[in-house]
Amino acid sequence: MTALEEKLRDKARELGFAGLRIADPGAAAKAGDRLREFLALGHEGDMTWLRETAARRADPRVLWPDARSAILLAMSYAPEIDPLARLEAKDTGVISTYALGRDYHDVIKGKLKHLAQWLAKESGQEVKVFVDTAPLMEKPLSEAAGLGWQGKHTNLVSRTLGSWFFLGAILSAAHLRRDEPESDHCGTCRACLDICPTRAFPAPHQLDARRCISYLTIEHKGHIAREFRAAIGNRIYGCDDCLAVCPWNKFASVAHEAKLKARADLIAPKLAELARLDDQAFRKLFSASPVKRSGRDRFIRNVLIAIGNSGDAELAAEAESRLADQSALVRAMAVWALSRLLPERDFARLRERHAAQETDDAVLTEWQNA
Repeated sequence: MTALEEKLRDKARELGFAGLRIADPGAAAKAGDRLREFLALGHEGDMTWLRETAARRADPRVLWPDARSAILLAMSYAPEIDPLARLEAKDTGVISTYALGRDYHDVIKGKLKHLAQWLAKESGQEVKVFVDTAPLMEKPLSEAAGLGWQGKHTNLVSRTLGSWFFLGAILSAAHLRRDEPESDHCGTCRACLDICPTRAFPAPHQLDARRCISYLTIEHKGHIAREFRAAIGNRIYGCDDCLAVCPWNKFASVAHEAKLKARADLIAPKLAELARLDDQAFRKLFSASPVKRSGRDRFIRNVLIAIGNSGDAELAAEAESRLADQSALVRAMAVWALSRLLPERDFARLRERHAAQETDDAVLTEWQNA
């Protein structure tokens, strides 16, 4: 290791990164083939940007021809709580662990920019910074750099960080010494595949996003198919199941970055209170959170599914109040939730009163199919 790479690692540690490794930008060439297979199967669902940016994703040198080194960094967000234990409290909503603190894009990008500016000054070469939003395949590059390996759930796993870490990347025009790639250490374990509530993994290392609860509750813009609603349980933003059961998590230490630590008010928020959020209140509650990206209507859609799964008849009043919501997405899930919570006679009375006034076909379908 040269003096520059050693200083780079020291600087990264000072900024709170748990690991830094370096790869050739073209080291993950086979990832492009896997992406094309994923798209050919239509597994991307609504995520049309994956198809639109496929050529650039397949090779960082298409994204930036001058890139000579890919620097991959890990920042832990390992929780202090048991993510799976929250699934038992049916009157509360479960927000994915990664979204319980401040938006990681903002936290990590600031640190990456600081590190990249330092590297540009030290090396005299241009740099570019990436945190999840650009067409860069961080996970295959991170595996090639040796930060971890892509587990059977397709997420990166580390022998020292488990499954709980964010990735960031810096592309540099400087030629830096490469690290050795990491090998697969999953062995015969298939805990992440077996726990998935919606069977989103057709095979090890394959994900059908259209069946994934994280995709359905965050990325999917429309009505969530009936076949998945019961399995969603009280997960209102994302899903941690396949990450939480990974045996390698026993080596992960709790995250040190204060901004990534869980907000107390988001660990177990009451479904009744969340269902009452209008757009302004939603924006205020999640102003610095990744949850804000879903928008109020999609989020309340998820909350109503959780209410429908709660088995708590007292929550029916919250669902009924959403029958007059401006969003058809919300009204439809209010109908479904009420069909699960109310006695048949009471639900029939509501249907007689509200269905005749409904103008949206999807909501009418919910009334008819309930």
